[in-house]
Amino acid sequence: MKNIAIFASGKGTNAQAIIEYFKNHSSVKVVLVVTNNPDAGVIKIAHQHKIISAIVSKNFFGNEESMHKLLNSLNIDLIVLAGFLQLIPAFLIQKFSKRIINIHPALLPKHGGKGMYGKKVHEAVLAAGETETGITIHYVNEKYDAGEVILQKKISVEPNDNVESVSGKIQQLEHEWLPKTIEVLLK
Repeated sequence: MKNIAIFASGKGTNAQAIIEYFKNHSSVKVVLVVTNNPDAGVIKIAHQHKIISAIVSKNFFGNEESMHKLLNSLNIDLIVLAGFLQLIPAFLIQKFSKRIINIHPALLPKHGGKGMYGKKVHEAVLAAGETETGITIHYVNEKYDAGEVILQKKISVEPNDNVESVSGKIQQLEHEWLPKTIEVLLK
């Protein structure tokens, strides 16, 4: 069995899609949800699915021994960042080389980097007059949104689109392609 840890800071819609996709899977299981936000909706989702959740402080998250103990205790094979808003420490990137992935709601390298998340990304896409946007699933390295691209999927940006409509289209792509990509990576 391959074990996934999901790191998320918000509502948890991508976490929910991943959890549901792998709910009865024969060889992949979500065993841990980590958040840095004690008010994150993802905690409730984890509890509903009887998945261990950990609310980690900045000190805990930055402590190599603490994080290794947490992740090793559950034999984590892959870490999935699904709206996690903290930079991953170098020690985790080294230990989980090519085993930490992130999903970004734009076609990187455009509209990525520190502070570019959620609606801010869609606002930037619209402000730039882009005719297409999409999602990027990539490996995580020491810089925000700069790791090797695994998969990109595109949508058209229509003249009448706004932040909410773009967000809805992007979320559909995320929910479809993130679980499928995880499954391929863990084969």
